[in-house]
Amino acid sequence: MPKLAGVNHLDAVRAFEKAGFWIVRQGKHIVMTDGTRILTVPRHNPVNAITMGNLVRDAGLTNDRFRELL
Repeated sequence: MPKLAGVNHLDAVRAFEKAGFWIVRQGKHIVMTDGTRILTVPRHNPVNAITMGNLVRDAGLTNDRFRELL
């Protein structure tokens, strides 16, 4: 599984919004949902590659699809 290193948290949030997620609340983390799934995106740059891969998987996306949305 290819890694998603060096992804800015704001770029990740925009990509998840394109995939149908919206922001529920913000603080030290950005919490997003699509009505079924909940994602918690940390507010630091860049987001750790392992964390980003787990977020993409939890969102039900593939790494390639996520890269298209970036």
